[in-house]
Amino acid sequence: MLTDEEIARYRRQLVLKEIGGEGQQRLKSARVLVIGAGGLGSPLILYLAAAGVGQIGVVDDDHVSLDNLQRQVLHGTEFVGEPKTRSAAATVLNLNPHVEVQLFTTRLVAENALSIIGAFDIVADGSDNFATRYLVNDACYIAKRPLVTAAVGPFDGQLTTFRAFETDTDGQPCPNYRCLFPAPPPDGTVPACSEAGILGAVAGVLGCLQAVEVIKELLGIGESLVGRLMLYDGLQARFSTVRYAWDPENPVNGKNPRFRDLSHHIASDA
Repeated sequence: MLTDEEIARYRRQLVLKEIGGEGQQRLKSARVLVIGAGGLGSPLILYLAAAGVGQIGVVDDDHVSLDNLQRQVLHGTEFVGEPKTRSAAATVLNLNPHVEVQLFTTRLVAENALSIIGAFDIVADGSDNFATRYLVNDACYIAKRPLVTAAVGPFDGQLTTFRAFETDTDGQPCPNYRCLFPAPPPDGTVPACSEAGILGAVAGVLGCLQAVEVIKELLGIGESLVGRLMLYDGLQARFSTVRYAWDPENPVNGKNPRFRDLSHHIASDA
């Protein structure tokens, strides 16, 4: 049940017919895992906590640095040098003491991915490298967990949702990350944020949209982004959406799947 203080806190959500008391209780009971407490994870974690998601898991093995603060608004100057997970927990506690934060101050690897992901209802991936994105995709399929994933560039970003363990209305498997991106780009073709730069507010836009999609999935409201890739162009102030479909050749849930566990990720973790 919601306490009087929670009812007052979430009043603006409770009056929404799509949420109401039942929906707010579902958010309170929900467990969301966030991969990365950086530019995407910062607004994502803040808005999930503000919305009253009961338990938020945060996976990040990095420490707060001064040049993070331009876009990673979850962290303050006083936390420079501290683990990002510890900073995240302190900020969430200050924002909403009703939220429990579970910290995983470690790198997500093949050996721990299923045990961590399996403890949560839904995963939101805000990682900044392709190896982790493929690992999270494969683990979410095996663990049968919805995945909301986002990525950002200097002035642009993209967002989509995967429920690859389900089938669509035609009885076909739903697509996964490998249907959209069959292989990572060649090394050196996608510069890191430290090289290419980024407008911090762009990460804020995508992280906030990611929070919206996570909440929609938890409540079963609105139209899901399954099979749709939302694209944001900050310089042109433009949103667009493109559809994509299940690839029967993909190695996870294709017609002849090759990846039935996470062993194919172990070599790349070294």
